[in-house]
Amino acid sequence: MKMKEIGALFLLAALWGASFLFMRISSPVIGPVLTIELRVLLAGIVLLLYAWLFKKTTNMKEHWKEYLILGALNAAIPFTFIATATLYLNASLAAILNSTTPLFTALASMFFLKEPLNAKKWLGIAMGTLGVFVLVGWSPVPFSTQTAFAALLSILAALSYGCAGIYAKKAFTGISSLTMAIGQQLGAAVLLLPLAIIYVPTKPIPSIVVYSVIGLAVFCTSIAYLFYFYLLANVGPTKTLSVTFLVPLFGVIWGIVFLDEKVTSGMMVGLIIILTSIFLMSDVKIALKRNELSNE
Repeated sequence: MKMKEIGALFLLAALWGASFLFMRISSPVIGPVLTIELRVLLAGIVLLLYAWLFKKTTNMKEHWKEYLILGALNAAIPFTFIATATLYLNASLAAILNSTTPLFTALASMFFLKEPLNAKKWLGIAMGTLGVFVLVGWSPVPFSTQTAFAALLSILAALSYGCAGIYAKKAFTGISSLTMAIGQQLGAAVLLLPLAIIYVPTKPIPSIVVYSVIGLAVFCTSIAYLFYFYLLANVGPTKTLSVTFLVPLFGVIWGIVFLDEKVTSGMMVGLIIILTSIFLMSDVKIALKRNELSNE
């Protein structure tokens, strides 16, 4: 890759890694559901404006039912689960746990697409599971029922991403990445709207929360997608997938810099084990499709 493409890759990882920071700031104040509703709604609007300004063709009506399902599996459910998890986990832990997505993508593809797993992939899954136990059990956050529940939500979010990749592979053919990105964000916004109305806060919202929501929607979602599309077009999906290894690292960095989070040796051991397991799973092709749709 050229220097500008490497720069784009690191910027994409930095933006996706910052999403855990912004959710950690906004979710405790306005709630996970409203946080994600604002994220997907604003992101969908910004991407629509981008498509309109640059005369990109989009067709939302033809596959609106599919976009609702995709929005649920790849945005509404996993985003809300992760935002809820950040109520009990710090941003660093949430970012590392989310990096297990390729493992669950492999498992989902085995069950739904009947794709066999070789010994290397099973080893990757086993190592990833071990890494999760090391990470949660040997972290600066005291282990409790709440932290265990939050870790479970993070894992379920990763599983939802995996199922989304499978669904997209079956349901969408010949549709641009931009169109699917817009469709999934707006589909998720429609699904979350009834719950978001219920949890609208009655107290004044601090400015830092407002800025966090804007950052989450505009920078970590809309602008991140543009970097992602640029990389897909210029270096291809395989090299773009390497962002999977960088996102948790940036999630940890932002947590340390802006939230003064502590990183322990246990967290680093867990991170190394999980990233090693992802490397072993790196030939799972459906993970490429999932990354084409998601922004974590």
